[in-house]
Order: sequence, then structure tokens, then C-alpha cells
Amino acid sequence: MLTEFTMSSFALRNLKRKPVRTAILIAAIAILVSALVFALSFVSRVSSSIRLASERLGADVLVVPAGSRGAAEDVLLENKAKSFYMDKGVIEKLKTVKGIDLMTYQTYLTTMQGKCCDVPETVVVAFNQDSDFVVKPWLSEKFGRKLQKGEALVGNESAFNIRVGLVDVDKVLFGNIFKMVGVLDKTGTGLDNALFINDENLEDIMVKGQTDLKPGQISIVFIKVKKGMDAYKVAGEIEDAFVELDTMARKDIGKSIITTLRDINQIFIFTMILISLLSGFLTWAIFSAIANERSREVGIMRAVGARESHIVMVFLSEVIIVGSIGSIIGIIGGTALSVVLAKSFSIMKSLPMHLTVMNRLLIGCIGFLIGNGICVAGALSPIRKIKKMEPLMAIKKE
Repeated sequence: MLTEFTMSSFALRNLKRKPVRTAILIAAIAILVSALVFALSFVSRVSSSIRLASERLGADVLVVPAGSRGAAEDVLLENKAKSFYMDKGVIEKLKTVKGIDLMTYQTYLTTMQGKCCDVPETVVVAFNQDSDFVVKPWLSEKFGRKLQKGEALVGNESAFNIRVGLVDVDKVLFGNIFKMVGVLDKTGTGLDNALFINDENLEDIMVKGQTDLKPGQISIVFIKVKKGMDAYKVAGEIEDAFVELDTMARKDIGKSIITTLRDINQIFIFTMILISLLSGFLTWAIFSAIANERSREVGIMRAVGARESHIVMVFLSEVIIVGSIGSIIGIIGGTALSVVLAKSFSIMKSLPMHLTVMNRLLIGCIGFLIGNGICVAGALSPIRKIKKMEPLMAIKKE
């Protein structure tokens, strides 16, 4: 039975002539695309998590004790259990700064299973319900009341560890029994792994003596600036006026991580350039050899009426088939690497945000286009050379 002739079937038949050579070229493209997809997945997830976390905190400026910027970022971005304190009197001091519209504060306590609490190590956030604008937006709709003394809300991720279901759960925190009465909606910040209590509970907690917190201490102040005011200007005025305080404008949250990420990104880019050059050179070498081997075949095709465009289409079909197969393998491999290796990277394990299906599809499309682009770019010179050969010279060459 005759097989219908198509350009793709003809190209596949040609590629099967030298299976080892074809496999080497596919492997080179697959490695390139795999590394690219992994790098893009890594950078995209870290950048998106930092941006989302800073946007969802609801504050324009954060105020922390001097020297505590890093610890605050660890809590808010990477859900690490850390505590740091300053005198609550800073609230009154900050009221003298122009440009501040709203303020609220939180106090962070760290749990230690078996020592003070019967929950895994996490941050307990004591917040002021009257002034709060950070936690309230993430209260589930079904929890339509204020927290009472002895009650706690659970972050979206912590709910799995504490096994909060449809019924209330009692837990011991710093020697006091708390009833877990609700779960916060997912915020996309490190606070998804925290527990939340009314700050009225702090007095009872300090009485038990199982925390370093002292009366009249808080951890962080969240500030919303007035409309039209520059958050950086307000932050600068606070630091100029109060040497015991450090500030972070919302856009600067995660700046140290972003700086590190930028260095990592440059390493990725340099590696990608080297791999791309190697893949392009390998493609050029292989298709130069193919063009030389098949010069007589090309001459015969031209002699029987094939135009230059037909020759180009034959070779381009082979290039695109190799590039597509290599790119698809690379996309699968790179995606798998980004999922598996992310579990061993501390910065990735602590990130609250995961890549969506659309994110991965977009990264995959970029990898596919770049893989094919490198393959085509490497083959252009041999293709251009062979299409210009005179039929008689091409036939005599072999």
C-alpha cells in the first residue's frame, strides 16, 4: 500500500537515515530547553511570590525595631518563626509624622512544640481587632464576628498541620488553652502558616512566663499613607525622626531576596547563552554534514523541477521536527526538575505561591519557541548554501 507523500513524512524518513546523529541533536535541544524552563520556573515563582506578598499585606510602610528588617521579611515572606519587639509607645510617636492615614500593629510570638505549645513551630500573631486592616480582608465569610479571648484563627496552610476541620479544636499556646475557631482564606504570604489571636490574650500569656514578650511590647506597625503621599518619603521621615526604628516601603519588601535572585538570574542567563551557542553550533555542524551528504539528492530534485523554496522546505521540516521533539522533551524535563528540585531548595519550600497551569504553559511556550529558534538559526547557513547549488554541480559533487 502506497504511503501518501508529504513534506513531513519525507523529512522524517530522512532523519531516520542517521538515528544516532538525530538523537544527539534532539538531546542537545532538550537539555537547552530543560535548563531554560527550570530557570524560568524558579525565577518566576520567587518573583511572583514576593510581589504578591507585598501587595497583599495591605500596608504602604512597615515599621520594625532597628535591625529587624530581615526578621520581618522572614516572617512575612518565608513563614519562618521569629520574634522581635519594640515599645508600644512608638504608636503615639508615629502619630506626629505627617502623611499617615491608618496604623495597626501586630505582636509575634514563636511556638516550640513540647516546650510552650502543642502545635508545630510557627508564628502566633496577636493583632488589634479595632485598628486592623491586614487580617480582616482574609477572614472567611462564614466567620463574621470578632475573636473572643481564648479563641484563635488558623492560617490557610497551618490548618492542614493542626487538622482544623468542621469542628473546633483546642490547643495549648504558651500555657493557655485556645479554641481554633476558624481558618483564614489564603493570602499568598508567610502569614498563611501563622496562628492569629486577639491581643487581649497577651496579658494572660505573659503571666504564664513562657515567652520573652514584656508588657507594652509589639513587633511591627503597618501604615497606610494618605492618598497622594509618597510612601518612601513617609518612611524616610520616620527613620530620620526615630533612630530606634527601621522602615520598609511596600515595594522594598523582599529587596534582599530580589538582589540575590538577580545574581542567580545572571548566572542562569550566562549558562543559557553558553548552552544556546553550543546547541546552535552542534545544529550547524550536523546540518552541514547532512547538506554535504545529500548534495546529489538535492541536485536531482533541482534537475526534475524543484525550486529553491522546495529545498528549503525539506530541510526546514527536518529542523522543525528535531527542534519540536527536543523542545517537548525539554519542557517535560524542565518542569519535572522545577517541581522535584524545588522541594530541596529552602527558598522554594518556604514560598507561599506556586506556579499556576497558565504560568507553566507560558513558560513551556517560551521554551518551545526558543528551542526551535536555536535549531533553525543553526541550520540556516547550511540550508542557504545548498539551495544555491547548481543542479549539475550538485550531482557531480558526490
